Amino acid sequence: MSRISVRGFAVASATAVTTVGAVVGVAAGGQQQGSSDPIEATAADSTLLADIPAGQQAVAQTASLTQQADVQSTAADAEARKSAEEAARKQAAKDAKAKKAAADKAAAEKLAKEREAKEKKKDEVASRSATRDAGDFPQQASYTISEVQSMARQIVPSGQFQCFSNIVDHESTWNYQATNPSSGAYGLVQALPAGKMASAGSDWQTNPATQIKWGVNYMNERYGSPCDAWAFWQANGHY
Repeated sequence: MSRISVRGFAVASATAVTTVGAVVGVAAGGQQQGSSDPIEATAADSTLLADIPAGQQAVAQTASLTQQADVQSTAADAEARKSAEEAARKQAAKDAKAKKAAADKAAAEKLAKEREAKEKKKDEVASRSATRDAGDFPQQASYTISEVQSMARQIVPSGQFQCFSNIVDHESTWNYQATNPSSGAYGLVQALPAGKMASAGSDWQTNPATQIKWGVNYMNERYGSPCDAWAFWQANGHY
């Protein structure tokens, strides 16, 4: 039993003991009237045990238990509130960690995509750019088709060579001196007007390497690449 309920019972018990003591005193002293005995006086002024309401002790016990239950309920509410606050704190920390992880992952993916895009762009630029310059080849009085094709393989990026070769096959059949009698188009890639190839070198009329260099640059600037130029040629019959 708790301290509170014991105290409640103590009050009721004290009342009962006082009353019993008074009754016993009266019995011992007889029926004398006007006695000055303190016990008798107390007995005369006290309520007999039989006169104590029958439910008094039950009421005291109920009040004690109610108070105890209130204290326990308050403690339980405080504990529940503390547990809820702790759970909320842990969940907030967990959510913050998950959010940071998601943000870090997104940042890493974005960085990887940017890096991949840069590498891809670099590869595209490299694939469209001539790998060797026309001046890297010694000039000759004349060139065979195989020699011209060998030069083209060294100048045109490997991924674009076949497309470049397809265009040259149709335009000049690899004759660097081929001339269109009606339009005046000239060379491997049939530049029109022919003098445009001078931007790649003054020897454009006699040097296949200069014509190849100009042709690659022209296809890159106008179509994006030799393969894009070949796709246009296939759709239109010219480029």
